Amino acid sequence: MPSLFENQVKRPLADLLRPQAITDVVGQDHLLNPDAPLGRMLITGKVTSFILWGPPGCGKTTIARLLAHHTDMYFEPISAVFSGVSDLRRIFDEAKQRRQSGRATILFVDEIHRFNRSQQDGFLPYVEDGTVVLVGATTENPSFELNAALLSRCKVFVLKRLTEDALESIIKRAEQQVGRALPVTDEAREQLKSMADGDGRYLSNMLEALFDLPDRDLAEGPLTPDKLLSVVAQRPAVYDKDRDGHYNLISAVHKSLRGSDPDAALYWVARMVAAGEDVKYIFRRLTRFAVEDVGLADPNALTQAVSAWEAYQRLGSPEGDLALAQLVVYLATAPKSIGVYRAWNQAMQAARETGSLMPPMHILNAPTKLMKQLGYNAGYQYDPDTADGFSGANYFPDKMSRRKFYQPVERGFEREIAKRLAYWDKLRKEKNAGQF
Repeated sequence: MPSLFENQVKRPLADLLRPQAITDVVGQDHLLNPDAPLGRMLITGKVTSFILWGPPGCGKTTIARLLAHHTDMYFEPISAVFSGVSDLRRIFDEAKQRRQSGRATILFVDEIHRFNRSQQDGFLPYVEDGTVVLVGATTENPSFELNAALLSRCKVFVLKRLTEDALESIIKRAEQQVGRALPVTDEAREQLKSMADGDGRYLSNMLEALFDLPDRDLAEGPLTPDKLLSVVAQRPAVYDKDRDGHYNLISAVHKSLRGSDPDAALYWVARMVAAGEDVKYIFRRLTRFAVEDVGLADPNALTQAVSAWEAYQRLGSPEGDLALAQLVVYLATAPKSIGVYRAWNQAMQAARETGSLMPPMHILNAPTKLMKQLGYNAGYQYDPDTADGFSGANYFPDKMSRRKFYQPVERGFEREIAKRLAYWDKLRKEKNAGQF
């Protein structure tokens, strides 16, 4: 029952702006249009369990609530952060009673990835027998955070971060609700949408702060971008160091470097630094990139990586940030080769397959008389003493055919390496054929 004093309490603007119909939801047409998955559920009235995966403030809770309203299903919202086994038992018992009276229940679980694996398994029998229609909301990749058994019983719908146009729609709706224009310049209006970073809820909170400004703060007219920053705080970047955002950004760094795009690589590294990523982790990944993706196409890449890392450790931030930036640009603009990377993987595979084969006798040292009698080191040629500085001897096990693991590319320094290997291959064939 509503409180006697409820109407005297000012409702937050975000609550006033909450969509009252599916058509009011912005930015998710790919799911809500009549020919889209959730749109078809609304038209048919047949709602099946699903997971909503998307960033904060994109409308996950609103969509679930409106879906229940439009299909006349009971809406039961819980948070995985604050709910336990006893809460779930009560909800399932009440849902069973409701079902007996002919009304279905949508169980909306916010932050569903916070439930552990055993708790997630607890949903399965109630989803399977139709006691509840489960709608889970998560900001994390369901593939990693949810049980395979639960995922097999739920569709996964991906929500998008709100676009500039979607955020503009929210601003206009707020202006209609309040009855006056937002007190900012056109430039500040664009900056406000940028500061929201695709989060409609955060934008609504900033709008409320702006509409509540006293007249004295607006004496000089609408707020400029500089004044806007003094009134509302910019939303921190959405980034969990051990979750999906972390891996998405480092993947973007790697792909940009491989694509020889220094500008994009700088942007993604800057995004990680701005979000508070451990710079040691970034340097570790860049050093790995220097040996994996650049490799011997530019042997100096590894030197640059280690030197930049050491410079950052000595200088700290912000002075050392330039060492990080220099390394990013160097790696992005360096020639690329995974010749060594492939060679190592192939060599490891061969080692697993032939791990018990002895080296050929002629390359084994013979420190004792007995070992010499057994043929150790017999016929070994010391390569620097040969006419070509190359003996052409076999260094693979006697029972293993010669393998070619390393295939240099025709880029950067590896072009010179390829010439050397070709020359040695030629000499090896000549010497093995007895052409001295």
